Formats: sequence, C-alpha cells, structure tokens
Amino acid sequence: MTTLPVVAAVDGSDDSLRALEWASAAARLRVAPLHVAHVRQYGRGARPGVPGAVPPEPGADPVLDQARARLGDPAGIPAVEYLCPNGTPAAVLSQLGDTAQLMVLGSRGRGGFASLLLGSTGQAVARDTDCPVVVVPQPGREVHQGPPVAPGPRVVVGLHVDSPAEAVLAFAFAEADHRGALLQVVAAYPWPPLPVWPAPGELGAPVVDEEAVEEEIRTLSAGFLTGHRERHPRVRVDLSTPPGDAAGHLVAASAGAELVVVGRHRRRLLAPARMIGSVARAVLLHAASPVAVVPPGAEPSRTDG
Repeated sequence: MTTLPVVAAVDGSDDSLRALEWASAAARLRVAPLHVAHVRQYGRGARPGVPGAVPPEPGADPVLDQARARLGDPAGIPAVEYLCPNGTPAAVLSQLGDTAQLMVLGSRGRGGFASLLLGSTGQAVARDTDCPVVVVPQPGREVHQGPPVAPGPRVVVGLHVDSPAEAVLAFAFAEADHRGALLQVVAAYPWPPLPVWPAPGELGAPVVDEEAVEEEIRTLSAGFLTGHRERHPRVRVDLSTPPGDAAGHLVAASAGAELVVVGRHRRRLLAPARMIGSVARAVLLHAASPVAVVPPGAEPSRTDG
C-alpha cells in the first residue's frame, strides 16, 4: 500500500512558507511523502480546468526554488516532489487533494486584501477538498485564553453531541497520537436554552436544570469518545463541557495549541452544496493556532492501494 502525500501549497508569500514548514513537520510525523505545489494561474499555453501537474525543470519556477531553500534538508521525509500545475489555485489544489492525506496552506496568499483574515483560496479549498485541510494563520493573533489545561503539546477538537462527526474525532485522536499530545475535547452546549412555552394547563414554563444538562452532555460525550480512546490508548483526553458559544470556546482553546480540529458542514437534503459551517468559519477566521477542517467521511491517514 502506498502512503498518500501531504500537500503544501506555496505562492511565495510568508504565509505559504510558514504552511510549508508546518506541512513538512506533518509529513515527518506521518512518514509520508511531501508534495510542494505552486499553482500558476493560466500561463501561456495552459488550458483552464486542466491541472497539468508536471515537475518543473530546475530553476524554472522561482517560487519553488524559494520553497526548496526554505525546506532545507528533508531528512525524515520519504520523498519530496515539486509541482507547478497551471490553473486557478482553488480548483487545482482541491483536485490535488483527491490523492492526498492532508492539504496545508497559509491563511492568506499574495492576492486579495491585506485586511482579510482568511483568503478566498483558503476558504474554497477548505470547503471543496476531499481530504482534511489545514490552514496556518499569521503569527501574533491574540485570543482570550480559556481555562488552564495541563502543560505540553495539545490538540483541540470540537464535539457536537447532537450530531457527532466520527471523522473529526478520528482525525483529532490520530493527530494527538502522532504528536504525543493531550487531546482537549470541547463539547459546548447553548445556554441559556431557547424558551420553552408552557403546555396547556401549566402555569409557567418548565425550569431547565443547567447542572443536569451539563451532566447529560458529559455522559453523552464520554460515550462518543470511548471507541476512539480504545484505538488510541496513549492519548490523554481532557473533556470540557462549557456553556455558551462553541466557536468562542474553540478559539479561546486555540491559544498555545498545536492544532484545532473542526468538521466541515455536512450536506443535507435541502442544502446539498458543500459549505463551511458557522463554527468552522469562525474558528478559521480567529483561531491563534493552525486549524484542520475535516470533511465528512475523511480518514485520519489515507493510503492508496
């Protein structure tokens, strides 16, 4: 069986070079090949919609030359390939993700407005790619830190008990296992709850016991984690069940974390198009750490064959 590569998207920007460093470290952890891709937008003779990912001749692409210099000694990575496909970056990178186990890119590239927290390419790739996508933010993002946790490396994952995403949990556990990191599971619940109107004959609305709600959330969450903990016995888990906005708690937990893992919005009958949910979008825009967006059904480490 062939181990699928980690793909790093570069365009010469500082953000993309930071993403290259993150991707190379991820390839070493997975003992996976690293593909470094610079998408050239419709160069002379290129046809729209055809990636044409062919390794360039030495010195043919200054962006890839810069990436080679930044990468340095690729010790610990089985193989490194440099690709310069032609096309629109979002479409080509999404196609490259079809045969990758992980796609990594910076939060902003060379194009767009400097004030944007997340570029259009990053949004489109995170929305459309079939493999998990990691977006590496610019350094220096300040966030309000959450409650203290155990020191050391840490991976954060959000858990929605009403619709737990097994692919997201599987990826987060595998990532924590790769890194020897604590897995911080945040199972936030909305509070105060939506108002409940009294039934006919009742004098007032029923009182909702917050302690009972929190205990139920914790019990359900622990049950969803059981199988993953058995498959990854080395992973230490910190489960928190805070009330309030899930995105806010995940952004707060991103301070000092190595990675925050969120799920991409699931397709529904009345909304079949791919999209990024409101929680994932908010975390992408504001988290201080890299963010992994995991599509439904993704496997933590994919192989070919």
